[in-house]
Parts: sequence; structure tokens; C-alpha cells
Amino acid sequence: MPKDLSRAKSNKFFCSKKCQTIWRNKLFSGMMHPLWSGGESTYRKRMKEGGIFEQCKRCKINDPRVLAVHHVDKNRKNNDLENLVWLCHNCHFIIHHDKLEENKFFRR
Repeated sequence: MPKDLSRAKSNKFFCSKKCQTIWRNKLFSGMMHPLWSGGESTYRKRMKEGGIFEQCKRCKINDPRVLAVHHVDKNRKNNDLENLVWLCHNCHFIIHHDKLEENKFFRR
């Protein structure tokens, strides 16, 4: 065991890979992760944790493989649930590129 400890970058010895992963996830997640970018991409997680049913608000498709989260005010830093809606990729494109459809959609 001492020779294993001397080769460890963390200077820690773990009983299993699972224990190491638990330790690493606590230490290197969120703001501690080197690729942290301010939490701007956590909106999908917020929608799921907020209990918002995964269904396109425009066309009502509920296939999670094609759903994206749209920021109503177009501010990606505003992740309040009131500012987020599920849209399929097709509807998301339409909302972003057709002002008439966007206005019609948000007047509902």
C-alpha cells in the first residue's frame, strides 16, 4: 500500500474505484471543476428538478432526445424557471428565426 500511495497524484489511497470517484466528484464538481463556466448550462437540470414536464410547449412532442431549453428573455444567465420552456429543436429554431411566430407563441 505505501508504494501505491507514493504513485497517487492526490496522495490519497482508496479502497476502490467507487470510493475514489465519490471523493473526486465532491472535490472537483461545480465551481471547483477546471472547466466550470459559471453554471450557465445548468438550465436543463433546473427544469427537471423543478418538475417541469419534458414536452415541447409549442408542438407538444415529448421525446427528450429532441428537446431543448429556451430562455424566454434570451438571457442565458437568467435560469429562473419562469424564464425557461421546453421546445423541440424545430420549434426552437422557428422561435429564434421567425419574429411573427415568436410573438404569436409568447402571446398565448
